[in-house]
Amino acid sequence: MRKHDLRALIRPDLLELPGYVPIEPTDVLAARAGIAPADVLKLDGNENPFGPSPKALTALAAYRAYHIYPDPDQRALRDALAAYLHVDDERIVCGLGSDDLIDLVLRAVIAPGDAVIDCPPTFGMYLFSAQVAGARVLEAPRQASFALDVPRIEKLASDAKAIFIASPNNPTGNLLPPGQLERLLDTGLLVVVDEAYIEFAGTQHSALPLLSEHENLVVLRTFSKWAGLAGLRAGYGIMSPALAAVLMTIKQPYNLNVAAGVAARAALDDAPLLAERACRIAGTRNALAGLLEAIDWITAYPSDANFILCRLEDVDALEVKERLAKRGIFVRYFDAPALRNHLRISVGLPEHNEPLVRALREIGRELRGE
Repeated sequence: MRKHDLRALIRPDLLELPGYVPIEPTDVLAARAGIAPADVLKLDGNENPFGPSPKALTALAAYRAYHIYPDPDQRALRDALAAYLHVDDERIVCGLGSDDLIDLVLRAVIAPGDAVIDCPPTFGMYLFSAQVAGARVLEAPRQASFALDVPRIEKLASDAKAIFIASPNNPTGNLLPPGQLERLLDTGLLVVVDEAYIEFAGTQHSALPLLSEHENLVVLRTFSKWAGLAGLRAGYGIMSPALAAVLMTIKQPYNLNVAAGVAARAALDDAPLLAERACRIAGTRNALAGLLEAIDWITAYPSDANFILCRLEDVDALEVKERLAKRGIFVRYFDAPALRNHLRISVGLPEHNEPLVRALREIGRELRGE
């Protein structure tokens, strides 16, 4: 039998593409640490510690047609979102979390060789998905304060098609100021504002009101964070009807599964409870930031999301992460130039703050020989 080199058939750029580094599920983390899953303190994925709303859990248990394919037009959830957001349903496209919408937008506007602007440090899926789409990536690194370098972006805009901006930004937690957003929109780029964490900052900071004025604005949101549905993968984008029509054409027919649709609609019915939980998480975040700042080798950056980015001094961040993991506490470490010696810590419940801070103090003493 003649052997063929399968790699010769694959796009060469994909053969060299580093994969996105995802987080692991609780059972895998527990096995790695040699502890029971119930003993894991999982603060690495920005998941909602309260879990899904009661109405979502009830709706999932009550539904009986899981053997039937989903509605390819996503009508029930798009109608519910249109009422919730006060926008026309023709502006809405749903998918497998906001990650799916990132991929769909790129496939709609990027031909191989077109450029996308990336603003690190930020959510790694923008770079990863742009590279998978065959885009050239132009970098406009953020300033030391993690604010955007808008003049740099404006210089790059004439050679690019799109830019992705998270607000609040992941992993730095800062919001995109309205004036900067207006300047980005004036460049003519397709400006995709990822609002995965907007509910923890307050939706008054959303870019949504600008949609009717700017055809080149896309707003992405997810049910993963504020609604506690990360495991079901439900997200959506709000955009111009023309772009939404293209995304509805090119998406996988059943990219929103039945369970995700059922849970997401029920979550919208339980929005007041979810908003209250988001406020409680924000309060826990502020309390945790104060506790972290009291540790002399940690600088906790201000955050409007459900996580806190910390810069460590006099100790190695990767070593701290690994020693936390041995204690069953998992946080996020980024091997990126702009985040050298930083950790991102997700906000848990109030009772999680004490064991986390105690462990950090112990590790600090161990590493500093105190």
